[in-house]
Amino acid sequence: MSARITPLRLEAFEQLPKHARRCVFWEVDPSTLCGDDHLADPEFEKEAWLSMVMLEWGSCGQIAVHCPDTPGAGREGDEPPVRSTDAACPGYAFYAPPRAVPRARRFPTGPVSADAVLLTAVGVESGHGTDGLAASLIAAVVADLVRRGVRALEAFARTADVTELLDPRLVPPDLRPAVEVLGDCSVEQCIVDAEFLQEVGFVVVAPHRYFPRLRLELDRGLGWKADVEAALERLLQSAQLQQPVGAGASLC
Repeated sequence: MSARITPLRLEAFEQLPKHARRCVFWEVDPSTLCGDDHLADPEFEKEAWLSMVMLEWGSCGQIAVHCPDTPGAGREGDEPPVRSTDAACPGYAFYAPPRAVPRARRFPTGPVSADAVLLTAVGVESGHGTDGLAASLIAAVVADLVRRGVRALEAFARTADVTELLDPRLVPPDLRPAVEVLGDCSVEQCIVDAEFLQEVGFVVVAPHRYFPRLRLELDRGLGWKADVEAALERLLQSAQLQQPVGAGASLC
């Protein structure tokens, strides 16, 4: 099977992998829960957040969907049945204006630049055919934001040294707000890897031993379009794609 990337629609929420549906690391501020480290219904909270951002701002996610490698598959106008198994969606990426992301205010390398959108998550399920999928998802995010006139994409990332913070007793007081987790979330699973982001073109704009902030420029004056197109081409080459970014607006 091949995977095709398409903007996330709310009706496709059940297609997301289990962790993506339940993770509210970025979407819920733990300080509002009065010391409770679990939510009664994290999937409801995640879906409500997606609904709010989509209503107020527009598309805030890209998902990869498995499509059967059969003749005629993916023809314009074809709508495959919606599937709810984890395997239906091998990868996803979420992004939103910083004001809509409560956790963004808790990082020591904040705030996010006023002209940037915040990348909060990039996840890929392990399995056959997912090599390069994370880079393809970033390319789809970039293509969407360029069309919408956004100037930059930023992300709070984690370095390899973050393993030093796995023991809560060793976390410095100033970092506790950033690493406090809810439910099944974890810093290693819910924060994008800094090395990966640098590989796909991001640069560090706020250095930090554990949580640097990185940025990908989408607007560089008169030459911004050529720069973005070059960045997309690098992402496509990294992912070894055989089709243009954004091909196939439908699921398959």
